[in-house]
Amino acid sequence: MTYRFFILLGLFNFATCFSQMQDSVSLKETKNDLKHIQNQKDSLLVIKVEDDLFAADFDQKWLEELYSNSLYDTIYNSISELTFDEVEYPELSTELLKSRLANLSSKTPFNVEYNPGLESVIKSYLKRRRNSLQKLINLSAFYFPMFERELDNHDLPLEIKYLAIVESALKPRAKSRVGATGLWQFMYSTGKMYGLDVSSYVDERSDPIKSTEAAAKYLSKLYEIFGDWDLALAAYNSGPGNVTKAIRRSGGYKNYWNIRHNLPRETAGYLPAFLATMYIFEYAEEHGFTKPKPEVAYFETDTIHVKQMITLDQVSEATGVEMEELQFLNPSYKLDIIPFVKGEDYTLRLPRSVIGDFVTNENQIYEFAKAEFDKREKPMPQFFESDTKTTHRVRSGEFLGLIARKYSVRVSDIKKWNGLRSNNLKIGQRLTIYPRNATASSTSSSSTSTISKAVSSSSKIYTVKNGDSLWSISQKFSGVSIQNIKDWNGISGSKLKPGMKLKLTKS
Repeated sequence: MTYRFFILLGLFNFATCFSQMQDSVSLKETKNDLKHIQNQKDSLLVIKVEDDLFAADFDQKWLEELYSNSLYDTIYNSISELTFDEVEYPELSTELLKSRLANLSSKTPFNVEYNPGLESVIKSYLKRRRNSLQKLINLSAFYFPMFERELDNHDLPLEIKYLAIVESALKPRAKSRVGATGLWQFMYSTGKMYGLDVSSYVDERSDPIKSTEAAAKYLSKLYEIFGDWDLALAAYNSGPGNVTKAIRRSGGYKNYWNIRHNLPRETAGYLPAFLATMYIFEYAEEHGFTKPKPEVAYFETDTIHVKQMITLDQVSEATGVEMEELQFLNPSYKLDIIPFVKGEDYTLRLPRSVIGDFVTNENQIYEFAKAEFDKREKPMPQFFESDTKTTHRVRSGEFLGLIARKYSVRVSDIKKWNGLRSNNLKIGQRLTIYPRNATASSTSSSSTSTISKAVSSSSKIYTVKNGDSLWSISQKFSGVSIQNIKDWNGISGSKLKPGMKLKLTKS
């Protein structure tokens, strides 16, 4: 057992007397002084305190980890505001809940034991958060398969996938007020320590696969230290130091529910929120939630290693995939630009249905991207005249992609014109726009006449051939974009069939 002794006063007197000893010429006086010091020390040795060995062992292990890693911190208002008052929800009886929790506990290493506090959280979620829970269930169909693969690779409980819901509500670009970012809410320094690249262009804390791998490594280390998954999750949220302090203050208890009242407020609600989420997802159908097929399934996507800097706007124009879908699939690119850096390996995730189109036309796509970047070397494109500028006021429900389509411009252009560093908009926010339709009319007598010259009357109808794509067809006719073809022919996707007839003019 570790003992700590209050001998501060004795040590102070010892130092004083030692100084006197140096000036003393009397050996007798020195001996008397030393005897006096010993008597004072003896009188102080009666007061002692003892540390908790269990918590002290955790501290030692964590201090060893600190030499190569930094503490992880994140705060969640929604969890800190969690209450444990009794909730009236007759659709779920206490006895039925006890039975289901016991069944769930038998299948997971987490302690899913019934207690009134957990019952309160579960019923509160079911009663007050049904809409948001259904949305999360929909999103989980995309994210959970990739989470499970990474967790399984590291021999971690697959139920940890529910932690990402508590952490970020499955928003890859979620950012807390203290700077924690991504699905697993890594702080900058911790992300760096676990191999996540963070730069002006890229934030791999928002990359679903790479951040999940980092979270798995971090959680493995916490479990190695604490030997208990409940405590490991608490440490993931508030830091191991807060957990060991809670153990000490509780008198050495090791069960999360016994130390919960000594944890920070947000961590006190953290594990209950996790367990409640686990229960609801595991019994979703029993509570009337549906599990629809996701719009984009993880296994229906694939990645391409980029060979040159390219923007998601350019990829959208080349493949016909909506900008919002590309942002969803590639959330780690902060400015919607995929950089090309020697020695780095950046990838573009696309639906499998357009991978072939991209690879087949790869050279032309990169040439197109390079030509656009070369144009952007100028301070302002020549067709941006002041009299064509317009101001758009953001309305409820609007987002950058929708606004860009309205004015026939690109999301990246809107961000550049307005100095935006993210895709977030506020209702009432004013945006400066240089509409392409307005600028085209001001720089030529008629933009439609230019298109009509490029697309002659004999070619207003195009017959799709084998190997054709929206991209390859748009490149054959000057002034015709993929979006034009889709709008003029009522096409929502990007698949074409040989023999299909396409209109290449508006009317």
